[in-house]
Amino acid sequence: MTLINSLADEECQKEDNLGSAKGVFEFEGRMAMYNKILVPIDLSSPERAEAILKKAEELLDATGHIVLLNVVEDLPIYLTIDLPMNILENAVEDARKKLNSLKLKSSRISDVDVRSGSPAREILAAAEDLKTDLIIIASHKPDLSNYFIGATADRVVRHARCPVLIDR
Repeated sequence: MTLINSLADEECQKEDNLGSAKGVFEFEGRMAMYNKILVPIDLSSPERAEAILKKAEELLDATGHIVLLNVVEDLPIYLTIDLPMNILENAVEDARKKLNSLKLKSSRISDVDVRSGSPAREILAAAEDLKTDLIIIASHKPDLSNYFIGATADRVVRHARCPVLIDR
């Protein structure tokens, strides 16, 4: 956490890409405060989602808020032939219900967003659309091609225009 935040601290000393981002980063004992935090949620591990949500709440300033995001991956065409026509719509609706139930656990969550597509691409697009100050993303167990962090987290870290905090 310190390495990524210290790099972000150095980057934010330069002119900010987003213009509206404000934040103080945790570096050498200083506390971080952000106004808008995007938290992509993997709904297959709700206990991990709650832990990340608590971390996000600790990093918010007094008027800050959290946006929860879930990305429903598109299915390849060859798989959709044998599946019901509305499977994607059902998955999006199910994700929205689960995020809304998670939203009830914190008054700091202002919105939930469910998108479909490539997870990394949609997380980055949401961060840009919402002009977030920070993305907090969980990292799955990586394979050999992504030894230190998972594939989605790796892509988000490399391409995000705001600081990214990886939760392992």
